[in-house]
Amino acid sequence: MTQAPAPLPASTPAWSRPDDATRQAQLDTMKRRATGMLALAALVFGVAGYFEGVYPWLGYVRATAEASLVGGLADWFAVTALFRHPLGLPIPHTAIVATRKERIGRILGTFVQNHFLSHEVIAANLRAVRPAERAARWLSDPVHSRQMARQVAGGLAKTLEALPDDEARDLVRQVVSARVRATRVAPALGRALALVLEGDRHQGFLNEAVRLAAQTISDSREYIRERVRAESPWWVPGIVDDKIYQRIIEVTEQLLRAIGADPGHPLRTAFDAALRDFVYRLQTSPDVIAKAEAMKEEWLADPSVADLSARLWEATRRAIVGYAARDDGTAPTPIERGLSSFGTALLGNDALLAEIDELVVDVAATVVERYRHEIGDLIAQTVAGWDPDATSRRFELAVGRDLQFVRINGTLVGGLVGLLIYTLWHLWH
Repeated sequence: MTQAPAPLPASTPAWSRPDDATRQAQLDTMKRRATGMLALAALVFGVAGYFEGVYPWLGYVRATAEASLVGGLADWFAVTALFRHPLGLPIPHTAIVATRKERIGRILGTFVQNHFLSHEVIAANLRAVRPAERAARWLSDPVHSRQMARQVAGGLAKTLEALPDDEARDLVRQVVSARVRATRVAPALGRALALVLEGDRHQGFLNEAVRLAAQTISDSREYIRERVRAESPWWVPGIVDDKIYQRIIEVTEQLLRAIGADPGHPLRTAFDAALRDFVYRLQTSPDVIAKAEAMKEEWLADPSVADLSARLWEATRRAIVGYAARDDGTAPTPIERGLSSFGTALLGNDALLAEIDELVVDVAATVVERYRHEIGDLIAQTVAGWDPDATSRRFELAVGRDLQFVRINGTLVGGLVGLLIYTLWHLWH
């Protein structure tokens, strides 16, 4: 039977990481290697010193081992002093991480805010990422556009289903009424018509109206003939009625053809002048504006507005809930296709992508720049609040394995320096 893993010791901090056991094993291995080299240097030093009187050349070995022992012990003390008191002795300026964690936190916070959260660093890294292009490429994928649309619709559907119907209908009615009341109808209509008047686009509407009128007359010849006969006195001969009918048709068709063919026709000019005068009065005439506002208030007071608001609410809610509940296997909806097309179009517009990138970079860098001091203070306060022993253990697990190489290098380099000094001393003398 597989045994359950041993419980963590009581000193293990609550914020230990899952790989701490591996880090601890690697640290212990490196400690054993560094200590083993130190013990080997001590053994060689003792043996060489014991037999040096018999074999003088062992003086070089003893000097090397002696320097290795000194260098290894010095580096052991230095590395150990970072995290704890060597041999448990309260030597001044040892256990630096535990006793200086508040200062370390301040230094770390200042370092992060000055070198990682500056406006220049954030801007450079964001520009390298090209967020607009990445977002557009992600959105252009139909799978992602569907996912985004479904997530938004799902959130809206849950929100709408949680709202009481009566309160929601009343809210929609209030919003619609408030929006309509806040808008003056006549000036708004005048501005809309003024846009139509730009470039004489209203003449196109007149051309279409003339065409429809001519088509209507052509399709209604028999009806017009019958109406002429019905309205004519009984004593008027039928041939006269036919002449009247023919004259009405001919005059009307000639008039419509003349209006359609002549851009300067008097009726066109009259239509243009009347429409422009109407647009002007919509925007400037107090009487016209007052009448439009009165009609608006009368319409808002009608019970049909409440019914319209209720139907608007129901239609919106059903559409959103129905969309959120759609099967993933169904064909893409216009919203999904629109999102995907928008992403594709955005990818093809390098200038717009650059503008969006600059906007994102400016906003993000400005926000980080504004609050980087608070982030630095947060780091300092967080480190200051850590348990001293847990903090030392965390730092030792993070860098202790690499620091053991300092001990190993100290042992090796110390030995080489000791050999060099011993050799030079003998050569000099």
